[in-house]
Amino acid sequence: MLEISPQKVVHVIFLAREASVGQAELHAFIDGLNDDEKAQLTAVAWVGRGAFEPEDFAEAVATAVAEATTPTADYLMGMPHLAENLESGLEAMGVDVSGEEEDFL
Repeated sequence: MLEISPQKVVHVIFLAREASVGQAELHAFIDGLNDDEKAQLTAVAWVGRGAFEPEDFAEAVATAVAEATTPTADYLMGMPHLAENLESGLEAMGVDVSGEEEDFL
């Protein structure tokens, strides 16, 4: 079950899309999340890129915790297509991404 607020994930999506102007802001935002939120954010990205199925989300979170060897911001910001992966992951988890984006903006 998704415990990180969809608004926070949408915030990361927005900042990742604006990476040319917001690298430092994206890094700071991810760094500001608590450890559970960081693991959840990573798991959402993994679901979005197809590494885990939505029904295996708890396993993805556990894997993110167990395999965290680099700072989460560095790992995620080095991921190709981060914004798209997060958006796909939220959609796979049943979150209305366009509704969340409208609320965010």
